[in-house]
Amino acid sequence: MTNAALRPHLILPVGTQVVSRAEVRDARGAVICPAGGVGEIIKAPTDGTHSYRVRLPDGREVTLGRNGLSVRKHAHRELGEAAGAVLAEDELWQHVIYRCVVSSQAHGLADGGSDVDRRGLYLPPADLQWSLFGVPEQLENEATQETYWEIRKFLTMALKGDPNILESLYTPLVETRTPLVDDLLAERSRFLSRLIYQTHNGYVLSQLNKLEQDVRTTGALKWKHAMHLIRLLLAGITALEEGTIPVRVRDEYRERLLTIRRGEVPWAEVNAWRLDLHARFDRAFKGTALPERPDYAWANDFLVRARRSAL
Repeated sequence: MTNAALRPHLILPVGTQVVSRAEVRDARGAVICPAGGVGEIIKAPTDGTHSYRVRLPDGREVTLGRNGLSVRKHAHRELGEAAGAVLAEDELWQHVIYRCVVSSQAHGLADGGSDVDRRGLYLPPADLQWSLFGVPEQLENEATQETYWEIRKFLTMALKGDPNILESLYTPLVETRTPLVDDLLAERSRFLSRLIYQTHNGYVLSQLNKLEQDVRTTGALKWKHAMHLIRLLLAGITALEEGTIPVRVRDEYRERLLTIRRGEVPWAEVNAWRLDLHARFDRAFKGTALPERPDYAWANDFLVRARRSAL
C-alpha cells in the first residue's frame, strides 16, 4: 500500500477550486483547459494514486492527477514565492555585508574532511524590502555551505542568544565586513544575556536527541554529535562566566574533544563529563554577571540606522 493511500486526509475534498498546471487536450488534440485554467473538484479519488474529476467554468469536465493541479488559493502564493526566489537569486546575494567562517574550522576542530561553513548577514536595498514580494529571511547555498540571514532576522536571533548567530559575531575568521558591520561587532556584547542559558540548553537537548536517533536508526552513536554536545556546554559555561563567546576551543579541551569525535572514548566517560558540565553550567547561570535581557533598544536603533543606509 502506498503512503498516499495511508493518508486519506491529504485528498482534496469535493468543492475545492483548483488551477491546472498544464493544458488539457481532447482526443482530437483541441485544448479543453489551458495551463492556469480554473475549475472545481466534483469527484475526488479514494487515494493519492488516482485522478480528480474537475468541472470547468463552461461546464466541461476534465480529469487531472494530483501533480497536474494546484489549489487555487495556494497557486497565488506559489507565484509570489517564485517571483521572490528570482529576486533573491538575481539581486540579493550581492548585498551580503558580513561573511565569516564558523563551525569546525573556527573551533579549531577541523580535519581533512571538514567543510568550510560560512555564515553572515545581508542588507537588502529598500526597493526590494518594500516590494510586493519582500525578501527572504535567509539566503542559503547548500553546495557551498553558506547561509546569510536578512539583517532583522539576524539581530532577532542574536537577541535570543542563538548559539549559531553569537558564534558568527565572535568568530575570528572574518572574510567580508562593511563599516556598518564594524559598528555591530564593536557592540556585540550587547546581545549577551542570561538567555544564553536557555538557548544553549535547548541546543544541548537537540544534540542528545540526535544521539538517541543515531542509536535507533543505525545502532551506533555518531561521535561528532557527542563532541558538539560537549563543546556547546563548554561554550555556554564560558559565556556565562566570562561574558564572551568562545569560538576557538581552548587547548586544554581540544585533544579530548577530538578523541571523542574519533570514537576513542567510551560513552560512559563522555556522559559523565556531560553531567559534570551540566552542573557547572547551572552554577555559572546562578553566578553570572550578564543582564537578564540583551539591549533591545540599541539593537533596534542599529536596525533603523541600517535600513536608512539602504535607501
